[in-house]
This record gives sequence, structure tokens and C-alpha cells, in this order.
Amino acid sequence: MIEIRTLTSDDWRDVRSVRLRALTDAPEAFTSTIERESAYDEAKWRDLAATGRWFVAVDDELVGVAVGVSGWSGDPNDRELVGMWVAPSHRRRGMAGALLDRVKAWATSEGATTLRLGVREGNEQAVRAYQRMGMRPSGETVPESDRSNSLIIMLE
Repeated sequence: MIEIRTLTSDDWRDVRSVRLRALTDAPEAFTSTIERESAYDEAKWRDLAATGRWFVAVDDELVGVAVGVSGWSGDPNDRELVGMWVAPSHRRRGMAGALLDRVKAWATSEGATTLRLGVREGNEQAVRAYQRMGMRPSGETVPESDRSNSLIIMLE
């Protein structure tokens, strides 16, 4: 049975493990690289784990991750989904939706009314998946990269 867990800074090894797997599997989907993040030390991984709210899917091993953060857009009503990945062996089984639901619940619990996500240009498969999960294009680009389009979902 697949379990969705919330990680803390004490789980930094799990954060590192799932992040490096994601970067290895889908390097084109992220704005960082495996080379860059492989060099991070324990302090950096603990900081990353504490910076966002990390949700992982566990099926004997870590098979998915979604990370939510606050404050990036500057709007106190916004939260951002800054990283989502599901292992190829577990795709098309509803795991991305379950992870997104956990991020949405976290964002709502913090009083957010909007959840934003940037998808790198050319990643149409991800855009279609997020749209199936209720997100819609905002028509904006993500500030950190002209090559990312923003999707949003209004939280209830």
C-alpha cells in the first residue's frame, strides 16, 4: 500500500534521495541539475527540507515527491508547488493527484487561496497532467525563467 508522508529537516536523507532520483530521471523538468545538487552537504539538504513542505509517496521505497512553499510570489494568499515527480514505475496510478491533493490541503490550511506551479516550456505531458488535476494556465511566465509557464488552481 502506498503511503503519503510529510518530511521534516530530520528526514534530509530522504529529501536528498528522492530529489536526486527525480533529477536523474527527468533532468529537463527541473531548473537544477544532478551535478549541482549531488554536491550539497548535509546542512544544505536540511535547509532545503525545512524551506518547503515536502510530501513523499512511499511504496517500500520513495516513489514520488511534491514540494510546496510559501512566499515566493510575494502574495500572502499564494502558495507554490515547486517540485513534483513520480517514479516511472508508479505513473498513471493516481499518485501525482494524491501528492497534489496533499499540497493543496497544506496550502489551504495556511489560508492560501491560490496554488501556483511553473512548468518548463516544452513539457506538454506535465501541462496536460496538471490540467487533468484541475490546474489551468495563467498566461504568465514564472519569474525565475522565461522558459516556464505558470499554471494555477484556485483553492476552496
